[in-house]
Amino acid sequence: MQKPPLTVFLASPRGFCAGVERAVEIVEQALLKFGPPVYVRHEIVHNRYVVEALEAKGAVFVEELLEVPAGVPVIFSAHGVPKTVPAEAARRNLFYLDATCPLVSKVHREAERHARIGRQIILIGHTGHPEVIGTMGQLPEGTILLVENVADAETIQVADPARLAFITQTTLSVDDTATMVEVLKRRFPKINGPKKEDICYATTNRQLAVKAIAPECEALLVVGAPNSSNSQRLVEVAYKMGCRHAMLVQRADRIDWTRLGDVRRLGITAGASAPEVLVEEVIAACRARFDVTIREITVTSESVQFKLPRALGETRAAS
Repeated sequence: MQKPPLTVFLASPRGFCAGVERAVEIVEQALLKFGPPVYVRHEIVHNRYVVEALEAKGAVFVEELLEVPAGVPVIFSAHGVPKTVPAEAARRNLFYLDATCPLVSKVHREAERHARIGRQIILIGHTGHPEVIGTMGQLPEGTILLVENVADAETIQVADPARLAFITQTTLSVDDTATMVEVLKRRFPKINGPKKEDICYATTNRQLAVKAIAPECEALLVVGAPNSSNSQRLVEVAYKMGCRHAMLVQRADRIDWTRLGDVRRLGITAGASAPEVLVEEVIAACRARFDVTIREITVTSESVQFKLPRALGETRAAS
């Protein structure tokens, strides 16, 4: 029986970013240097495939430091942690490695700089996300106010509009964040912002790639995890660009083919914490059902690399 034709629009860039690659490599190198078990506080990145692969090598994932026994290394996830976490590790004499993405650490430093000169800080982000918890935990409670949407931006009350700054979570929708920033600047004309936007290059590039392919697609699959903020934003971007069926899938075997119906133009991308092997798995599943033609649409190239912690003997240079 002849397979129906399917054109796959493959977004590029997609998948792993430099911060995720660094975090995963920190766990792998720690396992090689210190031997298993190596403990990791929280999922190193938001992807079960990655986490399970590291577990198979000897990584043990926990949610709190109290679950970490004495005498073993512990790694903090790419999302960043409140200052209380390394302080507690130091109190217990635990050897720890910090896998916080350097671009998240940049936001932490911005927050500290604003606080030092007496500015109240507005953080644009999502309640409960590990990155937001980590960023707000860099400073005493009440120093940072959280804004999640335009309604919050319109109503938030501040102590002194003349001494105010904003920072953002790194994995937000570029367009939605710009709208909230516009509201804050209208309400508080003297508000200070970052010299370079906080939304990371990888989040921005993956959203641009989805914008490039979504108008061509009848449906679009985002390979990623439900708790991955940047992956969820890619689904939202696809909808806003007119793709009538955009959905998040963790693995090829989770695809609901009935929802795709008689689709003949399918977009595929992946969140920044999803490895390319999962994209290849989805493409293989498509080939099993369709006569597939691949069109890869590239909006930019990426060459960023980040150094590993000195304790792991890093030799690579940062881009």
